[in-house]
Amino acid sequence: MGRLIEYTLISADGVFEDPRGVTHEYGDEAYIADGLGLISASDAVLFGRRTYEAFAKLYAPDPNRHYAARLDAMRKYVFSSTLEKADWKNSTIVRGDAATEVARLKTETRGNLVVFGHGLLAEALLDARLIDAIDLAIYPRLRGHGKTFFREGQDLNLKLVASKTFSKIVKLTYEPQ
Repeated sequence: MGRLIEYTLISADGVFEDPRGVTHEYGDEAYIADGLGLISASDAVLFGRRTYEAFAKLYAPDPNRHYAARLDAMRKYVFSSTLEKADWKNSTIVRGDAATEVARLKTETRGNLVVFGHGLLAEALLDARLIDAIDLAIYPRLRGHGKTFFREGQDLNLKLVASKTFSKIVKLTYEPQ
């Protein structure tokens, strides 16, 4: 059975929304290599529509961008009721209930599945207790606005299982309890 890992880049004040440019500004070579290690050890990536569109725009046309070759080769599942087509190579649109479909994917997968960001998809999967590990990569900036990872009404115990320090980013890995 596969494990589902959520990877979310957040500011020091917990904002995950729109982290464009953050990897370029704060990510060193070790951080980039760590991210590549995660997706290299994963069988597929799960996206909500907005994250898929952002990643496809960023990575699909530029094979030299970090992670691009691996992401291009991976199976990609896009959970959306509105996306009409998914042109990025190896992409499949999934229209059913996300929790049901991801539970099925986990039983059919031996390796990891990874979901990027803490948007509607990841939040639903966390609520359904389908996420096995959460990687929070915290960069040193206070955004002061935007959607935060920590939301009103969420109550979940986490167990810290690993931490990594890069030159400007700290990655904490938690397992939901």
